[in-house]
Amino acid sequence: MAASEAGGGHGGQGGPGSGGFPAAPADCGPGSWALWALSAPLSPAQLRRLEEHRYSAAGTSLLEPLLQPFWRWLVERVPLWLAPNAITLSGLLVNVLSTLLLIFYCPTVTEEAPLWMFLICGLGLFIYQSLDAIDGKQARRTNSCSPLGELFDHGCDSISTVFVALGACITIRLGSDPDWLFFCCFIGMFMFYCAHWQTYVSGVLRFGKLDVTEAQLAIVVIFILTSFGGASMWDYVIPVIEVKLKLFPLLGIVAGAFFSCSNYFHTILSGGVGKNGSTIAGTSVLSPGIHIGLIILLAIMICKKSATQLFEKHPCLYIMMFGCVYAKITQKLVVAHMTKSKLSLQDPAFIGPGLLFLDQYFNNFIDEYIVLWVAMVQVHSSKSHQNNMD
Repeated sequence: MAASEAGGGHGGQGGPGSGGFPAAPADCGPGSWALWALSAPLSPAQLRRLEEHRYSAAGTSLLEPLLQPFWRWLVERVPLWLAPNAITLSGLLVNVLSTLLLIFYCPTVTEEAPLWMFLICGLGLFIYQSLDAIDGKQARRTNSCSPLGELFDHGCDSISTVFVALGACITIRLGSDPDWLFFCCFIGMFMFYCAHWQTYVSGVLRFGKLDVTEAQLAIVVIFILTSFGGASMWDYVIPVIEVKLKLFPLLGIVAGAFFSCSNYFHTILSGGVGKNGSTIAGTSVLSPGIHIGLIILLAIMICKKSATQLFEKHPCLYIMMFGCVYAKITQKLVVAHMTKSKLSLQDPAFIGPGLLFLDQYFNNFIDEYIVLWVAMVQVHSSKSHQNNMD
């Protein structure tokens, strides 16, 4: 799916400003995503650059102009006392909780969930998109825009990307095709990361004609269709051409990924705004690729070398664990962009995948499923550790 960096069509914290471009995002309170994203507290110079940061974005997707009247109508129904970040967080919780309920029914992504469950997930995703689209408008209404609001918004979006992709894969029963399941989930994370990678290079968050808004609405349609026909409908073999119905959304994902990644890497490889074509922080434009590359490489190696078919038997837990690692690293990239700082590779979030790798190296001295849970807990504990440091 397309990267959800704007929370549903430029409508993240800050929302569309004059001329249809996003304004500065809203503020966030104590315990912001910055605390989780860093392996060390920000220096005074970084804090100063963070305060001076201004949100910059360009481009408009095809469906965004059509949805703007609805978003404007919706935000006018929101009381002025409601904080923009409360809106952002509410949307995330609705999306995550509905997907977790779907995971409860389909832990191996092969089960058939109740029909009403898919309707709830479709509604949850639409609510998430709508709330994420109006939080910035609410920020301007309440005069509470700040760079930390942008950081909070992107943090919520990075988490949501994992659950949206996983929910869509469950809906079309990709558990029977583990390789496709792996590809679809991790390509969503990769594209979101690339969206912020090109922002780190160019200084501008760019949106294509087919972007997150279109991807999210397509997934909503898939949820609604499945609520009528059930997940098994995607295994229906179409006569004459002899292919399963699920092939069509898969082709859409591949085409969307190719289109989006082509645009991202065109921007990245064209050179950055820094000295001698470097990033906004003066570093190599290719340097952020090490982080996402390491995550995907570890995920592939652990998946393929597992003696117990860890990914095939526990795909949801596996994806959520690596999704948390990706979300934290992505936030570090966002912080690096906003503070014009070098992106450090060192991060305690890599300890979890490292434990799985070491366990396989020592011939599964401890059951892989147990280590996977330990890795999941460790990734979350790294957040609490950083809060204590700060």
